[in-house]
Parts: sequence; C-alpha cells; structure tokens
Amino acid sequence: MHSKKHGRSKSRKPVAGAQEIAKPETSPKQIEELIVSYTKQGVPPAMIGEILKKEHSVPYLKITIGKRMGAVLKEAGLQGDIPADMLDLMKKAVRLNSHLAKNRQDVSNRIRLGRTEAKIWRLTKYYISRGRLPNAWRYDIKSAELLIKGK
Repeated sequence: MHSKKHGRSKSRKPVAGAQEIAKPETSPKQIEELIVSYTKQGVPPAMIGEILKKEHSVPYLKITIGKRMGAVLKEAGLQGDIPADMLDLMKKAVRLNSHLAKNRQDVSNRIRLGRTEAKIWRLTKYYISRGRLPNAWRYDIKSAELLIKGK
C-alpha cells in the first residue's frame, strides 16, 4: 500500500500527439481564469481538476494549457503555504487523533493514524527538498490542530 511501485499495469497518460485528445470548448486563458476563480471560492485543487473534467470537458490540464495547476496558482499568487495534499493528510490525522482521544482502545484507528503520520513525514522530507516548505518546518499533531482550526 505504501510502496513506491505503481502496480503491474503502470498506466500512463497518453502522450500529446500520439493519441488525438478531444479539444475543450474553452480556451487555455479561460481555463486559467476558471482555476483562479475556483481557488478564490475555496475549492481545493483536486476538486478543481474534477470540475474541469466533468463540467468543462478538459481532459488533461497540462496537455491543454501547457502547464500544471500548481504553476497557474503560483503565477496568480494563490498557492498556499502548505501543499494541499499534505493539508488533507493533516486534517485526517487531526480527525483520527480526536477520535482516539475519546476511544482509547480503537487499535485499528491507532494504526491508521501511524500510517497517516508516516505519510506526512515522508511528504515533509519531499517538500523540504523541493523548497516548498522551509528547512525548519516539522509536523506535530498540536501545531496541525491549530493550523486546521485557522483554515
């Protein structure tokens, strides 16, 4: 479950030009404006991608506009201090921790909390190496609770 292998099929997105990809009705500039407006409304990046696929028929964002959603948000100055995937994991850890405070003998959720925190620590190392988080940034459950309540 936590290995770095991608499975036997190793499914990949089609290479641009190798397969004809349906062109959306909206232009790349309009798609960028949609991303910015959804972000200002408070929609997380994963949901923005789903909305663009379902409602605006944008199959692959990078192929369509030539850059990833993170680059669009960075240009608009809307990229958060903490990456969205890590923030979601921190919310999950806070929920599990509050559940375990009430239910001390829930061993399976204690294991899940350990796995979630391990994933957060791995992501912390990754984002520090990429310069997305400061070198001194560390995860602990108390600061995560404060951070989640502030958002």
